[in-house]
Amino acid sequence: MRAEIRKPAEKPWERARIEQIVRADAAAFGPGRAEMANAVVEDSGIGVRPDRNRGRSAGINPSGRFEPVTRHVFDDGWNSIDELPPFRTEVQVERPRTIVTRNESPDISFDRSINPYRGCEHGCVYCFARPTHSYMGLSPGLDFESRLFAKPDAARLLDRELSKEGYEPRTIAIGTNTDPYQPIERQWRIMREILEVLDARNHPVGIVTKSALVTRDIDILSRMAGRGLAKVALSVTTLDRMLARTMEPRASTPLKRIEAIRELSEAGIPASVMVAPIVPGLTDPEIERILDAARAAGAQDAGYVLLRLPLEVSPIFKDWLLRHFPDRYRHVMSLVRSMRDGKDYDAEWGKRMKGTGHYAWQIGRRFEIAARRLGLNAEKTKLRTDLFVRDGKKSEQLLLL
Repeated sequence: MRAEIRKPAEKPWERARIEQIVRADAAAFGPGRAEMANAVVEDSGIGVRPDRNRGRSAGINPSGRFEPVTRHVFDDGWNSIDELPPFRTEVQVERPRTIVTRNESPDISFDRSINPYRGCEHGCVYCFARPTHSYMGLSPGLDFESRLFAKPDAARLLDRELSKEGYEPRTIAIGTNTDPYQPIERQWRIMREILEVLDARNHPVGIVTKSALVTRDIDILSRMAGRGLAKVALSVTTLDRMLARTMEPRASTPLKRIEAIRELSEAGIPASVMVAPIVPGLTDPEIERILDAARAAGAQDAGYVLLRLPLEVSPIFKDWLLRHFPDRYRHVMSLVRSMRDGKDYDAEWGKRMKGTGHYAWQIGRRFEIAARRLGLNAEKTKLRTDLFVRDGKKSEQLLLL
């Protein structure tokens, strides 16, 4: 049975906090340690039974921060909980008016991006995009992984936007929020349609993904790369298959991602590796090994991003950490806070990607030394914009096929 509890009026930033996880965090750092922390979460009714979320990373499905109620599960004696079905992936159609998103963030290298999907079935527990599901009235927890939105009009909208007078071409980034090659792309093929438009217009694109499915589109990407219009980055968090299985359950295995770098590179497509995110105390020992493997596979460039825990991501990640690595909870969260001015997250530009403090500095130096030793980032791949074609006749014909 589910009970709805009205929440008192509070500030927006307070809504993002899940009281039970805050209490569990305090218990983990206190005398009770991880055992007490897990008991707090279990007794709260915010957790989801393991048989319901099999193959998912989030163990909770809290209400979004804009919702007026919170939901807790408890057994009322009628065995109603046993009747609840497992979480299954549901896809709804979203029809936005525009598809190119603009940004002015000073600490990222692009000013425009495309998101073919909202939500991501890869289910990475640390995904900083989870809070965006709150804008849809859904949970950043399991809803983010299982209740997805597809944008089948994306290619048509893109073609229209590129046709506008005054449009100035710059590299469009895809995969910066949710993965364009997540499992549902096999059926919807929205990303491939987008690439067909960009190829027809000679428009540059940079892709970031955790999926080996990107190799499906090598035919288009190799053509574009031959004209200096495409590059692809594979995000590799860990080489430990078991760790990846719990942390990013529906993404390609680490070995398949490394092999994708090899296939892209052999096809003449500039390939790079993103060691992202680096989870201190959990995956940071692997920085050098990931770079070694990616370089051996043909990666030319490399980058990294420190773990980010904005808004609802923090309690979702902490709940996961308590369930899978209770013995490391105190160590991991202590390191996270040492790099975030004592908080779970600091959103200040210039700090949010790399963190601050001695441990963040050490991670940065290790990455730089390893990359330099391997010859990575010797010359950054720059994409061309001078070939852009505004005439949309060719791309319109492609869309009719």
